[in-house]
Amino acid sequence: MEEYLVRRIDQGDTKRMGETIRRTSSAGTQLSCFVVFPHELLDVAACDLWRHLPGPSLFSLPGRDKRPLFVTVLLHGNENTGWSAIQELLRQHQGRDLPRRLLVFVGNIDAAKADVRTLDNQTDYNRTWPGTRYPEAPEAELMRQIVDLVAAERPFASVDIHNNSGNNPHYGCVNHLGENYLHLARLFSRTVVFFTRPVGVQSAAMGAVCPAVTLECGVPGSRSATAHAAQFLDAALSLDHFPEHPVPAPDLDLLQTAIILRVPPDASFTYDGSDADFRFASNIDRLNFSELEAGTRLGTLGGNGDRRLAVIPGGEFDADADSYIDYVDGEIRLAQSAIPAMLTLDPRAVRLDCLGYLMHRIDRSGRRIAGS
Repeated sequence: MEEYLVRRIDQGDTKRMGETIRRTSSAGTQLSCFVVFPHELLDVAACDLWRHLPGPSLFSLPGRDKRPLFVTVLLHGNENTGWSAIQELLRQHQGRDLPRRLLVFVGNIDAAKADVRTLDNQTDYNRTWPGTRYPEAPEAELMRQIVDLVAAERPFASVDIHNNSGNNPHYGCVNHLGENYLHLARLFSRTVVFFTRPVGVQSAAMGAVCPAVTLECGVPGSRSATAHAAQFLDAALSLDHFPEHPVPAPDLDLLQTAIILRVPPDASFTYDGSDADFRFASNIDRLNFSELEAGTRLGTLGGNGDRRLAVIPGGEFDADADSYIDYVDGEIRLAQSAIPAMLTLDPRAVRLDCLGYLMHRIDRSGRRIAGS
């Protein structure tokens, strides 16, 4: 990647950290590339990165093994565990070589400044990778360029680090069921979710290049989440090769997203029982990753009682509304057994993304396990 550098940036020379190597998009989205990680950044909070970096930035850091580990952080501005984990990892390796080259893409710095997922004038940084529904967005051109740059380096593996807004365990997500993908995900958690929707996500784009995983690290700001993500990164950097044997079945809880639950844009919703089109249970996020039976109550209908959730296919299963959600006597109930994930109490997350997902257990071939 050094052929893209205008010049090397001296350690600590923060005034020159804005060297723009390549420009992307007519809308002015730019990518800056660096071959050092200035010491000062080790103590800069995600919300203050705008003071030090001009925008989306790619760091190429040397290591003993030349095939890099590619890591993306802050694709969503209010999900800061990934950035904190990079800082912790690099503190631990100060004064000594990394086991493997490290490429770090620091994404939505403007949204991080505002502590929001995505700014109103932006397209989601984790919905605009190749395969996106928004190929004309400036962010999509940026992500295409990053994939091209990274793919040329023959990456060993790719990691995208996220937080979520509900009560969820730490888990890994993959878009392929190949053993190397599962080994990579299992390095983080025994709980692994296979998904094919939404599209335009980093792990799907990079999964066409190398083994790729998304880490879901619970709510932002957790020291234990930062430590867990940093430990994973250190282990991935130190991994010489992926094991030739499959991940043992008892070591893996494999699930697949079946549907995505969304609130229609013009519908109202509450969590405190006050009147709205949808009145969700105040503890709905406590249902996440629980084995729920048909009939489990998610909330009640308010207003005229005639609104319905949007039920979007999230995988290869049959996912029509009638097969997953029942509306009985004004209550919103599961129509069949399922395992929810990312059910949230955050209204902004619901509007920008979804209410949550419903999943089933699957085997290695992707077939639903009976009774799940």
